[in-house]
Amino acid sequence: MKILASALLDELKEITRQHLQYAQILTQKTEEELNFRPSTDNWSTLECLEHLNRYGDFYIPEISRNISSAGKSLQPYFRPGILGNYFAKSMIPKEKMNKMKTFKTMNPIHSQINKGVIDTFIKQQEKLLELLEDARQTDLEKVKTNISISKLIKLKLGDTFRFVIYHNLRHIEQIKRILPH
Repeated sequence: MKILASALLDELKEITRQHLQYAQILTQKTEEELNFRPSTDNWSTLECLEHLNRYGDFYIPEISRNISSAGKSLQPYFRPGILGNYFAKSMIPKEKMNKMKTFKTMNPIHSQINKGVIDTFIKQQEKLLELLEDARQTDLEKVKTNISISKLIKLKLGDTFRFVIYHNLRHIEQIKRILPH
């Protein structure tokens, strides 16, 4: 499967813009609404965002570092890697969402968190938009990034972007299902 790199970056920017808009709406909610948990073992809205922030704390500097050290090199097409494509596709929300285990360090359940996590999420989405724009001058296939679970595995930059943004999408959809209207 070969994807036009500019079309991929446009799609990911649009998804990220939607996440940013939704996060702005969340700032209007009360802490009580944002801490609502459908059951004791489900995450609240703030816990979902904290989970995403923890991943962002790893991936945003990782992506940034690799883009800045790559130099300019334009490749019009992006071909997903086998592992990266699998990771990215596994994050895309489906009608019936399968539960996934998360690593202990990435699990925010019962953490002491407040609405400040929304501000962090907003800043991370703004930075992601900048990085997606910077990536237009970068070869999405040749530039590789580490992944959060192992320094031994590297993904193509395009797959890393897809994984991070689809992972955000997955949890934004989760928030939309749990947040009282």
